[in-house]
Formats: sequence, C-alpha cells, structure tokens
Amino acid sequence: MNDASAMPVLELRNVHRTYHQGSREVRVLSGASARLMGGQAVALVGPSGAGKSTFLHIAGLLEGPDSGEVLINGKSCGGMSDDDRTRVRRAEMGFVYQFHQLLPEFSALENVALPQMIQGKVRKAAEERARELLTGLGLGERVDHRPAELSGGEQQRTAIARALANSPRLLLADEPTGNLDPHTSEGVFAELIGLIERTGVAALIATHNMDLARRMHRVLRMQDGQLRELAPAELG
Repeated sequence: MNDASAMPVLELRNVHRTYHQGSREVRVLSGASARLMGGQAVALVGPSGAGKSTFLHIAGLLEGPDSGEVLINGKSCGGMSDDDRTRVRRAEMGFVYQFHQLLPEFSALENVALPQMIQGKVRKAAEERARELLTGLGLGERVDHRPAELSGGEQQRTAIARALANSPRLLLADEPTGNLDPHTSEGVFAELIGLIERTGVAALIATHNMDLARRMHRVLRMQDGQLRELAPAELG
C-alpha cells in the first residue's frame, strides 16, 4: 500500500514552455522538474526573466505546458477540462501575489470569508474561519477594517489568510513580500513560514530575496529553463 503522506503535493515532470513573439521563439522552460511535499516552504529563485512566474502559472494550472506533466496529489492534470482545473485550483490551491489584490469595498474579514462562501460554506462558519486565520496573523483587532485602512503589512497578512481560507494543500506565492519594507517583510515572512509548518501546506515561493530564501526548507534555482536544487553550502 502506498503511503499517502509520502506522496508529493505538487510534482512537475520535464515541463517545456515556449512563447511566440511574431516570428521569434522565446524558450522559457526546457525540461523543468520539481517535487513539493506537505509542510515544506520551497524558495524559487533566479534572475528576472528566467521563467519563475511561468513555472508558477503552470504549477497553478493557470496555463498549460507545451509538454511535460503536472500532478497534484499524484493525479495528472494534463487531460483536465477548464472547469476541472478551476475546481482543482479552488479546492487544492491558494495564491499570494506581490500586490495583495484585496477587494477594496469589503473588510478584511469579508475578504477572507468570501472564497469560502464561493465554495459553499455558510456565512457564519466562513466568518469564524476568517477571524481565526486573521487573529493568528496578528489582525484580531483589524478584522472590520477595509484594505485602505490597513498598512501594507496588514494587507499582505490578509491576503495570506485569504489564500489559506479553504485549507489548500498547495500554496503558490510570487514575491509575497516584495512590495514591503524590510522590517515589515521580515514579520510577514516569519508568520507565513509558521503557518506553512502548522498547517502542513506545501508552498512554492518565488523571491529575489536570498536572505529569505535561505530560511526556507529548500531552494530551487531557475536557470536556462531548468531547475536545480541548491545545496546549503551554495547559499552562503
């Protein structure tokens, strides 16, 4: 019998992706592969334009590879319809971006409750879950504030709570602290890592900040369209 706990939450096998700009071909991914286990925060690093965002989009089923395979909890997603991919994203994934993308007309509590209600949870239960997550991120006294009334760090904490609201197995983050000052970035990052370890979610976090990358469980470097895991000695 297979041990489900040993199964990767996310696995990408030999992924290729090329874009066409007029008559020009831009090869972004050339056989990139990765495996993420639950409870791991994995940094995705590399120079701008190396393909980190494309890799995240493919991992999040937001676009498909030209070839290669994407598996979520051991299930191949290559033959899924658009509706099936949407259901997997809603049920299995959470997304955090550099810019929080909160709905400005709703409070922090409502921003975190809404994704749960879309999934069918009743309002009271959704708000209880939202309050629990926000309180755990230090926002217990700010739940009724709208985004414009929150600091940058508070907005990003709210975005993290929203991403985790439906208890995803996989968290994908693209420069989640890149728009914050160093002190605020440090606090948000520490809370994010704590949540990853407590909830057992698998997280792939694209970042240019090597100080933060060194503090994650693993570091993958994107270069020449492929991924290579960096050994501790290479991180300095």
